[in-house]
Amino acid sequence: MHQTFNAAIELNLLHANQEGADHNREHFDRWGITCLNLMSSPGAGKTVLLEQTLAALKDKFEMAVIEGDMTTELDADRLRKYDVPVIPINTGRSCHLDSKMVAGGIHTLEHQYNPTDFDLVLVENVGNLVCPAEFEVGEHAKVALLSVTEGEDKPLKYPVMFQEADCLLITKTDLAPYLDIDLERLTANVRQMNKDVTIIHVSAKTGAGLSQWFDWVGDRLKQNQASLARQI
Repeated sequence: MHQTFNAAIELNLLHANQEGADHNREHFDRWGITCLNLMSSPGAGKTVLLEQTLAALKDKFEMAVIEGDMTTELDADRLRKYDVPVIPINTGRSCHLDSKMVAGGIHTLEHQYNPTDFDLVLVENVGNLVCPAEFEVGEHAKVALLSVTEGEDKPLKYPVMFQEADCLLITKTDLAPYLDIDLERLTANVRQMNKDVTIIHVSAKTGAGLSQWFDWVGDRLKQNQASLARQI
C-alpha cells in the first residue's frame, strides 16, 4: 500500500512538473528562443563547456544562461565574465532544477531584458545523474555529459539520463590514455540505452571535438527556428 501511495505521489509530481515545463516551452517558443538543458554528474565539465560555448558563439547568437546550483553562485560568477545574462537559481536541498524553478528564471529574464532579443538559453542543471533527466524544465533538447573518468558502466547504471539525451558529450577525452577505459565499450553501452543519440567526444583542455559541438548547437537552433516558423 505504501508503495502504491508513493508511486501516486511521484506521478502527481511529474505530471505537475510536466505542465510547468510545457508552459515554459510556450514562453520560449513565443519569443523564438531555443532552450538546451545540460545535465551530468558533478565534475563532468558542464561549466567549462559553457565557458567555451559562450566564448565561441556569443558573437553569433544572443545567449543567456540559467545556472542551477544547490548553494552558491560560483559557476554563475565564472560565466558572467563572458558578458551574457546569467540567472542563478539555488535549489537548496533539491538535487535538480524543476520547471517551477526555471519559470522563476524565465520571469527574471523577461523583467530584466527583452526576451525576443535572445536566440538561445542554456540551462546548467544541478550535478546529478538521476533526477534531472526525469524533470523537464521546458527545454527543446537535453544534452548529457559523461566524463571518461566516470567509467564505462554509467549508461547501464543510470539509464534514464542516457535514454533521454538528444546529444551526449563524452568529456575529458585527453585523459583517456591515462585511464583504464575502453571508449568503444562506453559508446556501445550508450547505444544500448539510446541508439539515436548524437555522441561527441570533446576535450575542453585541447579543444578536440568542440567545433563539432558548436555545429550541433547551431544546427539544433536552426531546426527549432524552422519548426516554429512552420507553426506560424
